[in-house]
Amino acid sequence: MAYLVDPIIGFNQQDLLKLVEWRMPFGKYSGARLIDLPEPYLLWFHKKGFPSGELGKLMQLSLELKIEGLDNLLKPLA
Repeated sequence: MAYLVDPIIGFNQQDLLKLVEWRMPFGKYSGARLIDLPEPYLLWFHKKGFPSGELGKLMQLSLELKIEGLDNLLKPLA
C-alpha cells in the first residue's frame, strides 16, 4: 500500500484537535481551518513539498484523512 503521508510521522488525539483549531497562516486559503483545506490544494503541497515543522505534519495528516474519507469525522469538533 502506498502512503502519501509517511506512516512514521505518527499522530495523536491532540493533532486531530489541532486540525480543527489551527488556521492556514498564508496563501490562497489563509485563515481556513486545516481540516477544511481542499484536497487538490493539499495534493499540490504533497507534490511541491509541505512546509517544515508541525504545520507541514498537520497538513499531511489532513490530506491523509481526506483521502481515506475520514475528514468529516472531525467536523463536529469545529
